[in-house]
Amino acid sequence: MPSNDLFVVSLDIGSSSVRALLFDASGQPCEGFSEQIAYEMTTTPDGGVEVDAAKLASLTLQCLSALHAKIEAANIRPAAVASSAFWHSFLGVDANGKPTTPILHLFDTRAAAAAGELASELDAAQVHQRTGCRLHSSYWPAKLRWLGKTRPEAVRATARWMSFPEYLLLQVCGEAACSVSMMSASGLWHLEKNIYDAEVLAAIPLREDQLWPAARMDEAPAKLLPEHAAKWPRFDGIPWYPAYGDGACSNIGANCVTPEDFCLMVGTSGAMRAVTGARRIIIPNGLWCYRVDAARYILGGALTNGGDVYAWMSRNLKLPGDAEAQIARRRPGEHGLAMLPFFGGERSPYWRADLRGAITGLGLTTAPVDILQAALESVALSFEKIFALLRTALGSPRRVVASGGALQHSRVWTQMMADALDVPVTLGNEKEASARGAALLALERLGRKPEVVPSGEVFQPGPEAVVAFRAIRAAREDLFERLYKET
Repeated sequence: MPSNDLFVVSLDIGSSSVRALLFDASGQPCEGFSEQIAYEMTTTPDGGVEVDAAKLASLTLQCLSALHAKIEAANIRPAAVASSAFWHSFLGVDANGKPTTPILHLFDTRAAAAAGELASELDAAQVHQRTGCRLHSSYWPAKLRWLGKTRPEAVRATARWMSFPEYLLLQVCGEAACSVSMMSASGLWHLEKNIYDAEVLAAIPLREDQLWPAARMDEAPAKLLPEHAAKWPRFDGIPWYPAYGDGACSNIGANCVTPEDFCLMVGTSGAMRAVTGARRIIIPNGLWCYRVDAARYILGGALTNGGDVYAWMSRNLKLPGDAEAQIARRRPGEHGLAMLPFFGGERSPYWRADLRGAITGLGLTTAPVDILQAALESVALSFEKIFALLRTALGSPRRVVASGGALQHSRVWTQMMADALDVPVTLGNEKEASARGAALLALERLGRKPEVVPSGEVFQPGPEAVVAFRAIRAAREDLFERLYKET
């Protein structure tokens, strides 16, 4: 049994699984107190990516029940429940709290045309600076415009629009609650004023009274509905903090809490981000900006194509068992291929849903491991574009810290990141970054602030590899210009 004076339950609601963990007062996970349930999103041929809200809530409750049983057996009473949840996604609910739509995931591209309409009606650059979000299919405004045209009956039946963790609190506590962090990534939030953006709201089928009140952001319910209080007595009567966005939690959990520490994350998708307490920030075109909380911004860029590119290669190519060992012995670009890894459009810095993967240079001697190497190198160069933009806004970082399961399991890809960026990359030790970040933010609200210092193995860029990546970059840019240059 863990020995400590304070514990925090942390929910990690991701795009492929739900996890429930227990953390101690130092922000470390308690061994043996972890539950996980995997799930799959529903995809449609027209670009839809949806999740059934009731089903996901049921899985989350199962995770919590299993963790509660362990906590009760160990005679632990947590001080709070914290959450990390995927950003951008949302659903509608009726007056009785029943879903009127599925959860629309950020990868759902069906609102691309609606985003274009909004960009033609509003000053897109000003919207980006105010809200930190592009007028893009990833965000709420375009999806709501699309819903208004394609599912008007669902829009009419909707009393409230909310993120999934708000819906979860509604099921557990009988009332929803939202954080500045979650709403700041919706495309509806005025970042500097910490209120809803009136111009954006006026352009979509949504009223402000259908959203969680701005004045009540970050309030934490502490009383469970009777049926849940009976099942989970250890979770009743403690604050259930509204969920923070997974990107913000990932940075905090990877110990990247200042603008001098850039966090490079590769999971299913990918992102590079930095936290800053600046009073105001100018957002470079190509990046996004959200909030960790009402006092801190998080600036960065997100890739649609990250670890899923590696997964696609593993599924569809006859890769040898020692593929990574082979790549480690090669020079970057030795395969002679040029590749664009845009399997599902791309966000930063292009923000174009129409981009698709492409490869040139294939020959009779091209092997599957050549294609894999070209793909991983090209994703690394996607991060290099984000890195360059982040440096224009925040200056050169003290360190770049790598996190996410894809890099934790691939030393060769981590080395590529160092070579492509031409800076040392620290492979962080924290394997539960998002869940840990939520726990650390909860501990901060409880008056505890554990010391956080990034640590881990450092991958140094190789001088010859850096030069080789410049040549790969030039070939990649040439291919992009020939295929996708805007007219």
